[in-house]
Amino acid sequence: MGCLGNLLWFVFGGFISGVSWCLAGCLWCLTLIGIPVGLQCFKLAGLTFFPFGKEVRYGGGAGSFLLNVVWLLVSGLPLALEHVVWALVLCVTIVGIPFGLQHFKLAKLALMPFGTEVY
Repeated sequence: MGCLGNLLWFVFGGFISGVSWCLAGCLWCLTLIGIPVGLQCFKLAGLTFFPFGKEVRYGGGAGSFLLNVVWLLVSGLPLALEHVVWALVLCVTIVGIPFGLQHFKLAKLALMPFGTEVY
């Protein structure tokens, strides 16, 4: 399911979501302080383009928490809302449920991207 799922995901909506992450990364990279955040956005864009077969583990410490709070206020809510809307639309059909679940996974990641590891 991994290769076929990723291909279908990319063609039917994953590309748009990945571009959203890339846009957020470009906006963060406009400032010198935001470059590390922008680089994290580009890493997560790669996950958004092809999410099947990958697992996300959450962790981190105080630094990750502070970055997540700033991220949530500036960029996290619009990206998470985009993923939730896509997930709800896709979960209407039985065929779309696996894709909707991936969007829910990415919505949680959009709220707390720092301190996570992708396997």
